Amino acid sequence: MKLIVIFGASAVGKMTVGQELAKLTDLRLVHNHMIIEPIFEIFGRRDEETEKQFTELIFERIAGSDLGGLIFTHYWSLNKKVHWEYVEHLVDIFKRKGADIYFVELIASQEVRLQRNGTENRLHHKPTKRNVEASNARLIELDKKIRIETFDGEVPYENYVKINNTDLLPKIVAQMIRDKFLL
Repeated sequence: MKLIVIFGASAVGKMTVGQELAKLTDLRLVHNHMIIEPIFEIFGRRDEETEKQFTELIFERIAGSDLGGLIFTHYWSLNKKVHWEYVEHLVDIFKRKGADIYFVELIASQEVRLQRNGTENRLHHKPTKRNVEASNARLIELDKKIRIETFDGEVPYENYVKINNTDLLPKIVAQMIRDKFLL
């Protein structure tokens, strides 16, 4: 059993890299909008508590299954202690089952992320991002409020890699992750 957490800023490529990594491994992909979008559809707005409960249920079910593991994408507000605690809580679900845990941080410039924010694949899987102008404004605003990149040595996990995917195709990044962690 494996858990791979792919994290980074908005539109950095977490979902797309996760899709490519799922093709190369026997791991299931749950990108964060697979949780956000149905809840938004039901409630007509974001509901973070329901999103957390849904995520925890998925983690519990996959960690207790005969599946090979999970690739999970996450927007991590690095300057908020509660977000670090939440990630640790999710990781613990897999640790209790003896899973191998891996962290992948993706980074790219805001300019590149704004270009990626309107791609066909992203908009297909993330209906709440389809108003690209509003989504771009949120991305810029969040970048001002939230620390979106770790400091050197900050991530306390042995199996961690930071990849600047500004000029890399998602397939190449997925191959790098697979090779780095021998997946």
